[in-house]
Amino acid sequence: MKQKRHSVDQIVSKLRKADVELGKGKKVPEVCKELEVTEQTYYRWRQKYGGMQPVMVKQLKSLEKENSRLKKLVADQALDMEILKEAAKGNW
Repeated sequence: MKQKRHSVDQIVSKLRKADVELGKGKKVPEVCKELEVTEQTYYRWRQKYGGMQPVMVKQLKSLEKENSRLKKLVADQALDMEILKEAAKGNW
């Protein structure tokens, strides 16, 4: 089976479509076949993105971006502190 990368928007729309189909009485394997994903992927998506609204997806993306920026900033500061410690040791 060919692997695909789905965007968060695509995942949320597929989960909504799955909810509709499950509401009609279809079973999970049938729905997964229609969505062209494995059951494992469906349940993983359900755990991570289940019940999200499109606005929440945008907030999640922005928070993840901000989080990665802050992590990089902290790593850079820690590196600068280590460099200053090493430089200070040599002067005494």
